[in-house]
Amino acid sequence: MGIIMGNILAIYRKELQSYISSPFAYLIAGIFWFLAGFFFSIILQQLIENAAAFDLQRQQLGGQGAPSVDVPYLVVQNFLGSLSSIALVILPMLSMGLYTEERKRGTLELLSTSPITNWAVALGKLLGVLTFFVTLLMPLLIYEAIALGASNPPFSIGIVLLGHGAVILLAASILSLGMFISSLTDSTILSAILTFALVIVLWVIDGAAKSMGGPMGDILSHLSLLKHYTNLIQGVVDSSSLLVFASYIFTGLFLTAQSIDALRYQRS
Repeated sequence: MGIIMGNILAIYRKELQSYISSPFAYLIAGIFWFLAGFFFSIILQQLIENAAAFDLQRQQLGGQGAPSVDVPYLVVQNFLGSLSSIALVILPMLSMGLYTEERKRGTLELLSTSPITNWAVALGKLLGVLTFFVTLLMPLLIYEAIALGASNPPFSIGIVLLGHGAVILLAASILSLGMFISSLTDSTILSAILTFALVIVLWVIDGAAKSMGGPMGDILSHLSLLKHYTNLIQGVVDSSSLLVFASYIFTGLFLTAQSIDALRYQRS
């Protein structure tokens, strides 16, 4: 067990170091932070203006009429919704090189024939890229805390943490599936496109399931990333949502390990 953990940590450090030393990773980080900051400022400004208009209307009507607006809660909900849309574009770009770069450098064959198990390699790579993505979320938590810290009554930090936990689960699911696709091709562009296409299908499948109805519709709806992500960012901790995300993560790891196993058999 100790050897396996050591192998996973070695792959993890190698993968994380590759992101730290990659100019492309810094470009991705800059784009992510710019878009996240832009959407957060727009959402915050619009909701504050709407809340002020509602309060003015209530004063004019003597305290009746338009309901009060929970601005902090709406800011978090709308921002996390926008953040998921940004992640749908950024995450395939992060996962596209997980195995395609190994193919280009000719090191994939070495990994497939090394004593390190394919599961250890896949898990180490996934943890490395996921850690890099989590570091991208840290500045977001800082300016969210600054903006929402002055709210009265105080806003629950638990909802913010749960929402960002949902973002991390979503990222782990997409990165795991993208890693599997990356193991199938030596083209980073093709890997990113196929991952993005798969994620879009899993994102919008809930709409198709609602129009279909019946048992098949229920099954398709249960596979929807959007449905389970929305539950979590709304503060609804549903065990089925956690199970679905865990299933996607495990499926990506399993398929990746099987893909590298198939390559090993081909080489032998």
